[in-house]
Parts: sequence; structure tokens; C-alpha cells
Amino acid sequence: MGAAWLASSPWVALGLAALMAAVTVGGARIPLRAYVRVARAPLGFLAMSCLSMLVSVTPVDGTLSWRLAPEMAPQVFMVAARALSLCTALLWLVLTTPLGDLLALMRQMRMPAVLLDLMVVAYRMQAVLAEAFSDGVTAQRARLGYGGRRQALRAMALLISQMAVQCWMRATALQAAADARNFDGQLRFLSADFPQWRRQCLTAGACGLTLMLVAALASPDHLDGLGLMAPSGGNGQALQATTANTSIAANAATAATVVANPGAAA
Repeated sequence: MGAAWLASSPWVALGLAALMAAVTVGGARIPLRAYVRVARAPLGFLAMSCLSMLVSVTPVDGTLSWRLAPEMAPQVFMVAARALSLCTALLWLVLTTPLGDLLALMRQMRMPAVLLDLMVVAYRMQAVLAEAFSDGVTAQRARLGYGGRRQALRAMALLISQMAVQCWMRATALQAAADARNFDGQLRFLSADFPQWRRQCLTAGACGLTLMLVAALASPDHLDGLGLMAPSGGNGQALQATTANTSIAANAATAATVVANPGAAA
């Protein structure tokens, strides 16, 4: 992720995104179909965000007037490339690291126990909500609830209205099951043993530093200093796009986690 922030050229950020996707699919052997299914939500959110950035809204005579802003295209391209790179890095983490390992690492980092418990409960409830939604759709289809457009809208409205009730009931059942097992307020998990963790950490750190160095040296300023690129204003545009990129990348990453966690929990 640090390399994505250091990349001041959209092509460098796109290269990092392609590299992380290749490592996830090829190195970690995540099925391509599963990877695409998980990535659809953040990519759709990113596309809508970039399209909204191409529209300029200005007040004119007391009313709001909107127009397309093609002059924002370079900044939007930089934002999209950097956010895509961050999303692929997050997908690599989500699809390759079990929740128990993340919890063990956070405990070693002295994270508050309340925060870890909330993380586990949210992780579990996402899977419960996805399962309840899938069961509801299956039941409605068995009763021909999606036979027509009008019936489909009515069935979907009924299903959405029942999701809050289902979540409340299942959360209550989860608390009752925990109390029946003498739950004392702290969730405990068995942590895996990593005998070669030092070498793995050194390898991961070296790879991360290498990517950050390559991303920093591949900036237009360094290439222009080496005589490999003509002067341009891309670096200034990239700096102006940093603020917008922060919110888009964070929201797209959250969407990726919400979609990926139920599948991983199942």
C-alpha cells in the first residue's frame, strides 16, 4: 500500500495493481472466478466515484448547474489507478489471511480486546446476513416470487424489510449460544504456529521496500532528471488528487472487505 501512495504516475499504480492481482491469483492460487466475484463490488463503487468526479456542479443565479469537466480527466485517472492498486492489495490480504491469524497479530500488537471482539462479531454477522439473504431469495424463487417485474420488486422489498428482523434474531441466538458456553466477555482463538516467521517477515519486508523504491524512482520527476521523460504537469495533478483519492480508496476497500468476508467465513 505504501508503494501505491508513493506512485505519482497512474501507469506505475496500474502496474502495482496488476502485480498484486497476479500474485493473488497465481501465487496464492485463488480461483480467478472467485477473485472477480469479490472484486466486482469495489470496482463498481470505484467506477461510479470516478464518473461523479467528472461532473462539475456550480451555483449559477441561485440554482445549481452541472456540466462535464474533461479537464479533470488526468486527476481522475490518477485517483482511479491509485485506488485500484490499494484495492488489489487489500484483496490480497483478505483472500489469503485467515481471521485467526489477523487476530493473533493484533493481540501481539496490544490492540484493545474490545476492538478485536467487535471485529469478530462484525465478521460473523456479515456471513450470517449473507446466508439469511440467500435463504430468503431461494424461498421466494421456490414460490415464484420473481415471476414478473412487479412481483420481483414486491418480493425484494419484503426480503429487505425482513433482513433487520433476521439479523436481530440471529444476533440474539448467537449471544444465547455464547452464554450457554460460559462466555466471560472475551473471545479466544487458537493461534497457528509459524516456525519460519522471521524469514517470512524479512522476505515480505524486502519485497515491500523494493516496491516502494521502484514506485518512488518511477515518478515523473526522477524520470525527467534521468532524461527519460519530457517535463509535464502530471506530478502536480497527482498531488491535487490525493485528498479525493483517500475517501474513494477507503470506501472501495471497505466494500471489498464486506464482500470477501462472508465468502471466507463460509
